[in-house]
Amino acid sequence: MLDQPWFVQKLAEKDPELHRQVVQAIELATGPGVLDEKTKLLIVLALDAFKGSSPGVKAVVEQARRAGATEPEIRETLRIAYLVSVMGCLGASSEAY
Repeated sequence: MLDQPWFVQKLAEKDPELHRQVVQAIELATGPGVLDEKTKLLIVLALDAFKGSSPGVKAVVEQARRAGATEPEIRETLRIAYLVSVMGCLGASSEAY
């Protein structure tokens, strides 16, 4: 399961009811299922990179490594995130031609 980000942990103090719901959502999305833990963490890594969350990338990449992700798998995941992130720009830019 994905480690809880610091802001989710802090939510436990400020709004315990919402914290429980967020934790349930984390468990639902990242707990045991069809995808293995490493694959789920690589997806989260790609999404954090896509949205520009440097702290998220730093935290999740370590979790992915602990789950067995190799450096080539991490590199490929980040290349996919890069590709997806530039496609919107390329598509919009094509309107200039």
